[in-house]
Amino acid sequence: MVATDKEFAGSIPEIYDRLLVPLIFEPYAADLAERVAARQPREVLEIAAGTGALTRALASRLPPNAHVVATDLNPPMLEQAARRLQDPRIEWSQADAMVLPFEDQRFEAVACQFGAMFFPDKGQAYREAYRVLKPGGRLFLSVWDALEVNEIADVVTRALAEVFPDDPPRFLARTPHGYHDKVQISAELRAAGFVDVSVEVVEARSRAPSPRGPAVAFCQGTPLRNEIEARDPSGLEAATQRAGDALAKRFGSGPIDGRIQALVFTAIR
Repeated sequence: MVATDKEFAGSIPEIYDRLLVPLIFEPYAADLAERVAARQPREVLEIAAGTGALTRALASRLPPNAHVVATDLNPPMLEQAARRLQDPRIEWSQADAMVLPFEDQRFEAVACQFGAMFFPDKGQAYREAYRVLKPGGRLFLSVWDALEVNEIADVVTRALAEVFPDDPPRFLARTPHGYHDKVQISAELRAAGFVDVSVEVVEARSRAPSPRGPAVAFCQGTPLRNEIEARDPSGLEAATQRAGDALAKRFGSGPIDGRIQALVFTAIR
């Protein structure tokens, strides 16, 4: 991971929330929220909440007496999330996953949807999650599987490699889809103290009305934008168009329906 992989600022949070969340995040938010809600926790910590896809799913499934602390490192992402969801059960808090500002054994569940890939020290983040969980509490963690089994992201990455053949933007392959070794992740969770670590491969579908939306979502609504603009400050729209053309060639010019795949871990303290 490079420094710009964590830069979710400017117009990125709004585009991310409007286009990328429904494209790839919502099916997994529903899945992870169901897993959390099945435990009927009263105190829940969400790490790397982003623009609140999982937070909204939790709010729709948890009982009135539940309390969720939704955290993220990036204030612009949390601000976007808070605009979308006003709920007295939800507390928004800027926090670093590797130095959580909460007391020991406070939460019955910790949830992290597609955030672990961005942690510079994943082992430390897992130790922090373990620390703030009550005995018997559970960590629910999802990460993206390999780029090649996430079709839309793969097509966009290949298209941009043609635009910048000498220095292809690799954000999607490097970070969101660069941390998916089940054995490695399970070992890191156990090293942090967790027991009964399980993992499930969860496949879903990514749908959009046309190729343009996913092209904008990835090229302009993620830190991939930073890489494109670093290579060509005036080339963002042209690169987005090339990605859209590649998606149209792969899926057709009408509605898109592509495969997405993630790994969902459950670990018990």
